[in-house]
Parts: sequence; C-alpha cells; structure tokens
Amino acid sequence: MNFGNLLYWALIFLVVAIVAGVLGFGGLAGAAGQIAHVLFWIAIILLVVSLVLGLLRR
Repeated sequence: MNFGNLLYWALIFLVVAIVAGVLGFGGLAGAAGQIAHVLFWIAIILLVVSLVLGLLRR
C-alpha cells in the first residue's frame, strides 16, 4: 500500500489550518485541522495493519 498520499494530504490540510488560523479564519482552521488529524491516524492505522500482514506472510 502507498501511505504517502494520505500523509501528503494530511500535511496539506495542516498547512491550510495553520495559515487559516493565522489569518483569523477559526472555523476553517478547525475543520482543516480535524481533517488533517483524521487522515494522519488513518495512515498510521493502515501502516500498522500493513506491517502486521507483511510479517504474517513470511
């Protein structure tokens, strides 16, 4: 599996949240931060599942 795309999008949303927060758009910053948070944890969970399945196949 390729987890780079999920982490890439999480980083993009994190940057959007930071910029929106600095510019005073609190609602947009909160939404973008939540999306980044969810994408990050989904990527971590998929990484762990992939590693476990890779170890079991050996």
